[in-house]
Amino acid sequence: MRRLGVLLASVALAAGTVASQATPPASAATRAALPAHALVGYLHASFANGSGYVPVSEVPDSWDVIDLAFGESASATSGQIEFTRCPATECPNRESDADFLAGIDAKRAAGKKVLLSIGGANGEVRLTTTAARDAFVDSVSAIVDRWHLDGIDLDFENQSLSLDAGDTDFTKPTTPSIVNLISAVRTLKSKYGNGFVLTAAPETFFVQLGYQHYGPGPSGAQDPRSGAWLPVLYALRDDLTLLTVQDYNSGPIMGLDDQYHTMGGADFHIAMTDMLLAGFPVAGDTTTVFPALRPDQIAIGAPATANAGNGYVPPATLDEALDCLTKGTSCGGYQPRGGAHPDLRGLMAWSINWDLYGGGEFAGNFDTYFG
Repeated sequence: MRRLGVLLASVALAAGTVASQATPPASAATRAALPAHALVGYLHASFANGSGYVPVSEVPDSWDVIDLAFGESASATSGQIEFTRCPATECPNRESDADFLAGIDAKRAAGKKVLLSIGGANGEVRLTTTAARDAFVDSVSAIVDRWHLDGIDLDFENQSLSLDAGDTDFTKPTTPSIVNLISAVRTLKSKYGNGFVLTAAPETFFVQLGYQHYGPGPSGAQDPRSGAWLPVLYALRDDLTLLTVQDYNSGPIMGLDDQYHTMGGADFHIAMTDMLLAGFPVAGDTTTVFPALRPDQIAIGAPATANAGNGYVPPATLDEALDCLTKGTSCGGYQPRGGAHPDLRGLMAWSINWDLYGGGEFAGNFDTYFG
């Protein structure tokens, strides 16, 4: 996930970690389920990024899942995750800690889910050791407890996940950083119960590119990050609430029609989402298939505005993609192998801040489309 809007410079985060408190999140029994169609958005909680700071209490009701961006690692391999609120010098309208917590509690009382998003473009996390795995679990738990959160969003990008040489079977990974991440998430899920919300927002490079390339490949010449999210998604498929692949900031990706699809049109969203709905052979091996996810586990990720990232499409184009994937109409030249799924969960946007900066068009279109 990019912090940067187009043509905007990066911003610095203040150092420090929010202290843990003993108040646990609500039990699974008290948590409302996601609506049949959900709108997911990232909230710039630790930086402003040119789009302005938005207090939690001012997030419009359209947003069903609010991802607080970002929890980041103290160092790439420590596993120690820190969540630092935006400094007042950068976000002069930032609410107090007490009001921030009250805003989270109010959103949750209204049936919304508030999550800690971990990683982002600048937040490299590599759990290369069991000590890092344990530090990840402990530090994430402290943040979840401190802010009464419903769960976590994994936004591991850049160098966070890659596959070691010889790690060729996505169903039985051997790379320590991947094995330890799976173990850490399972521990968190077990600790908080079935109501713990788990979402993931990988880039296409780490998921759909796996149709062509997986890891370093037989010759060792490929990018070891190719398809590196697949073993994590496979292992956690029964625990995963939502997969919101970033259909933006992406190069051309081959779809199940064996044609390359590029950002900027409905067919990119259609082809990339269809791969998740239909499943696909990994690295071209028809005997090794990444299985389809349930449509209720999938939300399409898109930039809220042209300023938010590469790959923005206007609402009418996004609606074409939704028509194809949910109704089987307006598919153009691509016919989904996975069929039409009216129970596709919905949309994800980078970000709530950018949508409000642009007049709320993304959320408004979601509300109109899904009623």
